[in-house]
Amino acid sequence: MEKQPCVYILASRPSGTLYIGVTSNLIGRVYQHRQNLIPGFTQRYNVHNLIWYEVHEQMESAILREKQLKNWSRTAKKRLIETNNPLWQDLWLGLTLPSLASRQLLHALLYLLHPCSRGSRQSMPG
Repeated sequence: MEKQPCVYILASRPSGTLYIGVTSNLIGRVYQHRQNLIPGFTQRYNVHNLIWYEVHEQMESAILREKQLKNWSRTAKKRLIETNNPLWQDLWLGLTLPSLASRQLLHALLYLLHPCSRGSRQSMPG
């Protein structure tokens, strides 16, 4: 899997507690936060909703951006979030759904291509 540096903001709820982080694997890192696999701030304050992220070419620029955002006022952070996500919707599903849909499509195609497996409920897609 190719690494893709990202800066991200999580929130506990709309206009709630914020967390700013940086990662090279956004889906994996947000999953860790959502499953409380990372002890600390996001676990303690239930900060799990991905409400903003920004992709970078280099990790160095992502780290600089993370530091910059952490120094911003709450008002400035809120303005940044609401520019593209005015309702503070959780963006997690949009990131993970394409891969989920691809897996379901693959299972459906395999099911159709292997008629001998149709008799078994365990081999059915879903």
